[in-house]
Amino acid sequence: MANKDQAIGGAIFIICAIVGLLYVVTLFYPQWLSLIGLKVDTSWMSSVQFWLIAVPVLIAFIAIMGIGAWIGWTMATTPPPKPIEEITSEMEKEEKKAAEEKPVEEAPKEEEKKPEKKKT
Repeated sequence: MANKDQAIGGAIFIICAIVGLLYVVTLFYPQWLSLIGLKVDTSWMSSVQFWLIAVPVLIAFIAIMGIGAWIGWTMATTPPPKPIEEITSEMEKEEKKAAEEKPVEEAPKEEEKKPEKKKT
């Protein structure tokens, strides 16, 4: 048995496939509406075809303009980054300060060497 996500995914797929098919059929053959019992005036057919194209184009246009406006707003309200020269000079100052504060280490003691065992 499919889990809940798979069932929802299947339902979304079927709905989208049906809506897509109806869209294409209505766009290229709007007379099919009269075949299912809807009384459709033939002068209205070209209007249906116009709106089938105009509405998705309008939605896509508004979505693209919304994304562009969001990008512009983000760029306009975000402060500029520090120049690289300033960042590197700050890092050098921090390294010097850390080196000055670090206590002087004693010279490393020579480790006693153990005699190596010969392989036989």
